[in-house]
Formats: sequence, structure tokens, C-alpha cells
Amino acid sequence: MLQSVKRLFKSNYLFTLGVIICLVWILAAVLAPVIAPYDPIEQDLVLRLNAPSAAHIFGTDNFGRDIFSRVIYGGRYSLLAGCLTVIIAGFIGTFYGAVAGYVGGQVDNVMMRFSEMILSFPSLILAMIINAVMGSNLFNTMFALVIVAWPTYARMMRSVVLSVKENEYVTASEALGASKLRILIKEVIPNSISSVLIMATTDIGNQILMFSTLSFLGLGSAPPTPEWGMMVSDGVGYFNKFWVAGFPGLAIFTMAVGANFIGDGLRDLLDPKLRKTFS
Repeated sequence: MLQSVKRLFKSNYLFTLGVIICLVWILAAVLAPVIAPYDPIEQDLVLRLNAPSAAHIFGTDNFGRDIFSRVIYGGRYSLLAGCLTVIIAGFIGTFYGAVAGYVGGQVDNVMMRFSEMILSFPSLILAMIINAVMGSNLFNTMFALVIVAWPTYARMMRSVVLSVKENEYVTASEALGASKLRILIKEVIPNSISSVLIMATTDIGNQILMFSTLSFLGLGSAPPTPEWGMMVSDGVGYFNKFWVAGFPGLAIFTMAVGANFIGDGLRDLLDPKLRKTFS
């Protein structure tokens, strides 16, 4: 497996680029107190809307705050929201879909109809409603994103499990008297998880976009929190000051693209039809 990963880095330059982009943003977020030259919420109206310069390489916003510092600190909120949303939604959806697919019958029908009911609503609209009802803060926004995201993982996992449970090793475990829960955890889920991992990697970028969109609409973190979507929203009224919204928007774009590059590379590595290329 390690050799396959090495070959993937060598042969898939977009995957390598995606890893570099994501690592840069993760390290920047972790080391924000060291990297950021200014306090991200400190205001100085004298410096209001200054263009990029040596002192403020990304310029300043409408309150005179350093945009570079805010972008670096903003990665903490956007990356945290995107990654935790995918982890929690992926865990719930994986187990839910695995149970539905393995048990089958009426249990499967009821469970899938429930997930389809959630999927029938436009994701952004449903997340906005949940967030508006619960109140706007980081936790509630992440909760809303998890609610709209887990059914997708459930459907993916169920479709894979329906195929995996017909394999001989599952039948052998059943014949040996293993419990359904043990077979599900030890046999079915481990052999079905690769597709979900690929989806999860790609979905990190999508969830960051969703979180940023909610923040842009005023349903994310409360001001003056340095969050990418909110920073783009702050810059909407200043089209002639490209740096106010441009640099936070570029951060969202690069992180989403990097996560998608990694997801595509993992698909090439984990998909059985493509795995022989890296073996």
C-alpha cells in the first residue's frame, strides 16, 4: 500500500498539488499566532481599506483590520467546520447505510425513506432553516451541515454493502455463527469503506463552501470572528477594493480545489478498477 501511495505521488501531480495546498492551509491555521503579523480583530480606522502593501500584504478591510491575519485565522474556523462536518456526517451515514444495506427488508425500506426525505430538500435551504431556527453560531452551523450531509454517505454506503454482503467471506462468517453486529463491523464495513473515504475527502471542500455560504448569508459565526465566508460578505460592498473579498475568496477556492484533487487521487488508488495502475 505504501508503494502504491508513493507511485500515486509520482504519477498524479494534481494529487500532490492538492496535498501541498491542504497541508499549507492546515499548517497556517495551526501556526496562526506565529504567522499572523497582527491581531485579526484589532481595528484601526485610520488604515481603513488600504490597498495591499509591504505592511499589509493583503490590504486592510473596512474596519482597518489586516486581511492577511484574518485569512490565516479564518482557516481555523473554516477548516474545523469542514473537517468535523465530514467526520461526523460520514460516521453517522456510514453506520446507518451499512445497517440498512446489510439487514435489508422493511428495515432497509424505512431507513432509506427517512434519508430520502432529508435529501428531498435543497441542502442549502434546509441548512439555512435549521440554522435560522437554532441561532447563528459555529456549533449550530456545523450541526445544520451534518443534518443535510449524512444521508448522502448513507446512500453510498448502502449501495456498496448490498454488493459486499453477497461475498463468500460474509456467508462463511454467518455459517460459523458470528453475530450480525460482528459481521457488520468486522467484515462488511471494512470492505465497503473505500468509496466513503473518497467521498469524504472530496466533500471537505464542499462543506467548506457550504459553511462559507452560510457565513456569507449571515448564518455562520458571529462578527468579528475572522471567517472566510463572512470576510467575502464584508467585501461585497467594495467592488473597487478587490482585496477585501478577493483574498478570502481565493482561500476558499484553493482549499476546495485542493481537497477535490486529493479525492480524485484517492479514487484512483482505492477504486478496484484503477488500483492495478498503482500496484
